[in-house]
Amino acid sequence: MKLWEKSTQVNKKIEKFTVGNDRMLDIYLAKYDILGSMAHILMLQSVGLLSSGELDVLLRELKNIYQLAVNDDFIIEEGVEDVHSQVELMLTRKLGDVGKKIHSGRSRNDQVLVDLKLYTRAEIEKTVDAVSALFEVLIEQSEKYKHILLPGYTHLQIAMPSSFGLWFGAYAESLADDLQMLLAAWKITNRNPLGSAAGYGSSFPLNRQMTTDLLGFDTMNYNVVYAQMGRGKMERIVATALAGVAATVSKLAFDACMFTSQNFGFIKLPDEFTTGSSIMPHKKNPDVFELTRAKCNKLQSIPQQISLITTNLPSGYFRDLQIIKEVFLPAFGELRDCLEMAAMMMERVDVKTDILDDPKYDLIFSVEEVNRLAQNGMPFRDAYKKVGLDIEAGNFNPDKNIHHTHEGSIGNLCNDRIKIYKDSIREQFNFSGVHEAEQNLLNS
Repeated sequence: MKLWEKSTQVNKKIEKFTVGNDRMLDIYLAKYDILGSMAHILMLQSVGLLSSGELDVLLRELKNIYQLAVNDDFIIEEGVEDVHSQVELMLTRKLGDVGKKIHSGRSRNDQVLVDLKLYTRAEIEKTVDAVSALFEVLIEQSEKYKHILLPGYTHLQIAMPSSFGLWFGAYAESLADDLQMLLAAWKITNRNPLGSAAGYGSSFPLNRQMTTDLLGFDTMNYNVVYAQMGRGKMERIVATALAGVAATVSKLAFDACMFTSQNFGFIKLPDEFTTGSSIMPHKKNPDVFELTRAKCNKLQSIPQQISLITTNLPSGYFRDLQIIKEVFLPAFGELRDCLEMAAMMMERVDVKTDILDDPKYDLIFSVEEVNRLAQNGMPFRDAYKKVGLDIEAGNFNPDKNIHHTHEGSIGNLCNDRIKIYKDSIREQFNFSGVHEAEQNLLNS
């Protein structure tokens, strides 16, 4: 059903193909579409395109529809093309001709742009919270087990002493850097495209600064052509930031799978966090970590998928962009599921405390011996050669007392500074300003 339909009806197969999965996917956008419409009509009234009375009845009904969306009772009817059409249809049914005025100075092009930005903005906040929760677990575990040594590997060969403090803390700091990427994505997202219409502006005297302020955006996408060009670009940038988080969590999951293996035996999960085998009664499989790894690896493909969808598109709107929703909108929830699972698993994991007592790890202390000889005056290369020859001759007796003091080492984790770094990034997201703006809009 198209409110703008004229004398010719679109072929049903054509309509089904072009609508695709939009009815289902647009449910994600419903409440944000309504917020955008509320801001838009407040602006229309301020420039004389709606009367005060018309504004009042439209706002009242939009708030009713908003509650439906919040309560998951909002549906897009069969035959209705998208969320924008459904909202306008509901207004027109209830209010008659007044409902038809809501689209003045606007296209579905800038309507979906603002919906996507409002949705993405909210999803970034939830994702930042989930990243922060996992970060706190990792920092806590890093401090708790900072004195427990762990073999460090290069090329999957034993290399140098590490510690659980370093292992947990490394992933915490990685997540802090991932938040930097999310912050950049947030700043690009938090710009208002509303008022760009179909990409070339409008002859109506729109007040774009007003809708920018009402919706809590930092600024607007000024150039109306660029506002439309941002479709696909914003999603690709955000997806790249999500992929960074996913890469960190995937690597953590791989480590955990490997460390729980009996061949390593560095960590152990509670039995209730593992699954068994239908034929092997002894099995306790780290399925959560395996699925986390797979899901996070899949998430890392999304920027490439978006790039391929948008490759070689010139300026202006094209229906190709609709397909991006299918890979982009669900990505946030999938990543948060992985983050929440990782936090739960890492919080309950048990670590083995005597790993380096095993003689097979003796050679891991060779660098410590080289450094000790160098500190006592022997040239480093001579010390290296001596220890190497002692190892070959079977005369190497490790001293397992290690003393690392520099920043970021076993004996000086700098977790306090890593936390300060993370918190400083977190504070730059203006979530409170967004909440205030949206609440003011709902109270208007």
